[in-house]
Amino acid sequence: MKQLEKNYKRIVIKIGSSLFYSDKKKLDFRVLGSLIEQVAALTQKNTEVVLVSSGAIALGMSVLNLQTRPKKLSYLQAIAAVGQNELMDKYRDLLKEKNMHCAQVLLTWEDFDNRSRYLNAKNTILTLLKLGSIPVINENDTISTEEIKFGDNDRLSALVASLINADLMIILSDVDGLLMKDKKTLVDVVEEISPNIRLMAMPTEKSTSVGGMITKIDAAKIAVDSGITCVIANGRKENIVLDLARGQINGTIFLPKKGYLEAKKRWIAFGSKPKGKVIVDDGAKKALLGRKSLLSVGVIGSEGSFETGEVVSITDKEGNEFARGKSCISYRLLDKVKGKRSEKEVLHCDNIVIL
Repeated sequence: MKQLEKNYKRIVIKIGSSLFYSDKKKLDFRVLGSLIEQVAALTQKNTEVVLVSSGAIALGMSVLNLQTRPKKLSYLQAIAAVGQNELMDKYRDLLKEKNMHCAQVLLTWEDFDNRSRYLNAKNTILTLLKLGSIPVINENDTISTEEIKFGDNDRLSALVASLINADLMIILSDVDGLLMKDKKTLVDVVEEISPNIRLMAMPTEKSTSVGGMITKIDAAKIAVDSGITCVIANGRKENIVLDLARGQINGTIFLPKKGYLEAKKRWIAFGSKPKGKVIVDDGAKKALLGRKSLLSVGVIGSEGSFETGEVVSITDKEGNEFARGKSCISYRLLDKVKGKRSEKEVLHCDNIVIL
């Protein structure tokens, strides 16, 4: 057990689907009820809390008496539509018992990808917090395919935490945290998400997915790069949220970077989806890593149909993505000037993020 020297004022809590089930794999809301009690206790101390909750498909299957999760996308979307209503009813009832109210916020990738919608989502969530409401966020499974395909809200919780400048993100599931290679010893603190840390999270022949740990590591990376402390913990442990909010860490803590990204660059790095790819030579890569702008002479190729102002991925000759940025020119103009010596900026250094 380690102690952190901070009182958190804005917390994003991701609640995994596994916490909606009992040990016998039957729907059971006792853990959720305990978590809501802890959320209520936090709000009484003027701590703002945002929930990112999975569970729509699980509840939809229960209502429709389905024993096996369908594979067909249209069925999954329909089940999610039924289950989302049930999910919000459960949150509403549990919070009402604590004289609190909640708000449903359904988001898609497009809400992050579009800068205007991104800022609108931010303002809506922050206003809900000012009004004393608990935002309950989920991906809009009915129209969005990506969350259903990957089956996880970890990334969404990290994007939300970055969006609203949270100072703590808690990922709750039925695992205690990141385990070392022996799959028995818990990693207490991660100061840097190195390749070795990612290897610990990868599935092995004896342990499949480790509770989806690799997606949680990816989410933690977004959080710490945004200056947010992230903890992966077991939501079934008694008073786990209150302990974490007090700085008592019982799980795996990922420490935030000191030189974290500013808000606009966080959106470029994590919130937007690249509309194309710009391939650069070794000299240009060195210049970019040195925080320089990208000139046309350093470009050896491009992919995709991107326009001026859209985010693109920047890769080296081997295809390794090492940066992202907002393009100063369209793909059509870039095709004409690439490799030519000129002062034409392809990407300005103020709009480039080194990954």
